[in-house]
Amino acid sequence: MKFLRCKPDKIPPSTGFKISIIGAGPAGLGAAGLLRCWGHEVVIYDMNPEPGGLVMFGIPVTRIKKEPVRAGIKELMDAGVKFVLRTKVDMTKRYGVIDDIVKPVNKIHLEDVIKESDAVLIATGTWATRSMGAEGEDLSWIYPAAEWLVSVHMAMFGYKSWEEVPKLEGRILVIGGGLTAADAVLTPLSYEQFKGKVKEVVLSYRRSKEYAPMGAREIDHLISIGAKFWPLTLPVKFYEENGKKIVRFVRMKLVKVEGEKRPKPVPIEGSEFEEEFDYVLKAVGVIPTAPIEDGCCGIRLNKNGTIVTDENFMTTREGVFAAGDVRHGPSLIGPAMKSGMDAARAIHNYLMSKKK
Repeated sequence: MKFLRCKPDKIPPSTGFKISIIGAGPAGLGAAGLLRCWGHEVVIYDMNPEPGGLVMFGIPVTRIKKEPVRAGIKELMDAGVKFVLRTKVDMTKRYGVIDDIVKPVNKIHLEDVIKESDAVLIATGTWATRSMGAEGEDLSWIYPAAEWLVSVHMAMFGYKSWEEVPKLEGRILVIGGGLTAADAVLTPLSYEQFKGKVKEVVLSYRRSKEYAPMGAREIDHLISIGAKFWPLTLPVKFYEENGKKIVRFVRMKLVKVEGEKRPKPVPIEGSEFEEEFDYVLKAVGVIPTAPIEDGCCGIRLNKNGTIVTDENFMTTREGVFAAGDVRHGPSLIGPAMKSGMDAARAIHNYLMSKKK
């Protein structure tokens, strides 16, 4: 995977400007690949033990081979991009479960990063699973899917013990219709570490196949490797009874809404049913994980958790920019990387204007 946008021996003399990037995912790496080629000093902070973000730790190896990603990152390093890993910015903001999985060793306040930089780019992505708002969803046998996938790959790459990965065996329920849900189904069905332990994986989605963000073809593929697909179903309650783990579902119907691309799923009265599962993975969407609370360091957040920026990617704090999913919400690798590169151009223009 290519991040550096020039040949290492073609990098111009130093501009004297230092840019700090928070987050080593697609947006941060894409930005670094341009900024370094313009002669800027680039330092990337990341909470993980290895760069790459969710491309490295959140997506199964059967979808994205990791060696090309590592090769692209090494090219950045060889070109002079510096990485400060296992370091979390900011000191006070918790991302929830993911903090306990990643366990960054060092912490630094965003204000300190800003003071030692000529410009800062926040590209911390979306690392936390959205709450369903369902009764019992915080029971110990129910896991957020995105965070569980990170834990699996941390163990797979040798950064933690498999004993630390949340247990998954028996009959598994995956909730959702997006790519994270697809990965949460694919991983226990295809990884050697789960063979003989996982008996069945059921995918529950509140709409029908043709409206799933992962696509009908992906659902057909998951079915072909052994998954069960339950369309038009929604878990509404999780509880334990007589040693059994029970999920209560309601069946849904689709209702067309004027102006909406997809029909709205509406519960069918009296359609509730219950099933027993051993574990549940929630893949009902992820939320932006800005490294700060709203207003900290002079930076404002939108109600959905994304960072407020202008058309030039600058936040409400001069010299601090934001890009990728933490700016525009969950997206694919391509749009996130493009956002980082567009932000890099804005940062370069901003710095060059200061020289005049």
